[in-house]
This record gives sequence, C-alpha cells and structure tokens, in this order.
Amino acid sequence: MSADAAGRPEGRHWFYLLPQDTESARLLHAARLTEKAWSQGDRVCLVCNAGEQMQALDNLLWQYSPESFLPHRQLAEASDACPERVGLLAGHPAPADWDTVIVLGDTLPTDADRFRRLALIASSDPQILSRARSHFRQLRELGIEPRVHDARKGAQRA
Repeated sequence: MSADAAGRPEGRHWFYLLPQDTESARLLHAARLTEKAWSQGDRVCLVCNAGEQMQALDNLLWQYSPESFLPHRQLAEASDACPERVGLLAGHPAPADWDTVIVLGDTLPTDADRFRRLALIASSDPQILSRARSHFRQLRELGIEPRVHDARKGAQRA
C-alpha cells in the first residue's frame, strides 16, 4: 500500500455523500460499513450524537439483517471497556481501541488522523452537508486528503 507525505497509508479516510436527505439513509449506510469492517475482523466504533441518534443506531444494528448479527454496546465514555467488537460512542474514541471509526455525530474525533480507517457519512440534507464540509476541512488541516464517494452524482442521472 502506498503512503502519503506524512507516511500514513493512503485510502484510510473516506467521505460518503448519499443522495438521500434522511437520517435513516445515513444510519443504514453506517450499518453496511460496520458489517463489512466487522466481517474483516475490525473493532468498529460508531461516533454518534447522544440520545435519539444513538438509540436509532442501536435499534438498527439489532435488526439490520436476518443473515447477520452485529453484537454491539452503547458506551457512556471512551474509557468504558467494550467486550464486543462494535461500540456506539458519543465522544472521542481512543485510536488504540478501534480499527475503524465511522462518524455520524456532530464532532470529528480529536485524533482523526490516527485511526487506521475513518469514514464520514453525509446525506443531502443541507445541515448535514455543511457539517461534512467542516469535517472535510478539518481533515485537510491535519494533512489528510479523504477519498470522496459521491453517490449523488449517479442518482442525478437516474
């Protein structure tokens, strides 16, 4: 695998831009990414907002697919032990604890440049897009050029 100018592996930071403008589309995409990373043996942290978003994600992961089971746990603090390989956290995860971090919440993790894999998921909702642009700029300030997967382009042609 090639490395960037700072010696970090390329392709470990992704932005997913969805054509839908719903929160449920973002959560479903996060569940798909979680299942993929989990099936590869990764420890996955889903960074989300406390309350409604975390509860909706928790419910989705329990019902996501009849063929798969994604054991997970809601974590009150980043320092909480998580025996499962999937954790839901409304805070800043520690890079040593997680292989893949998926960001759905309002805040980019403090050590965003130190995770093996980092994915951010935005819908077409203007408020969510604005926050995604801010996260993108923050990553660039850290010297990271995320790969952008813009599913909106294909949806516009349909």
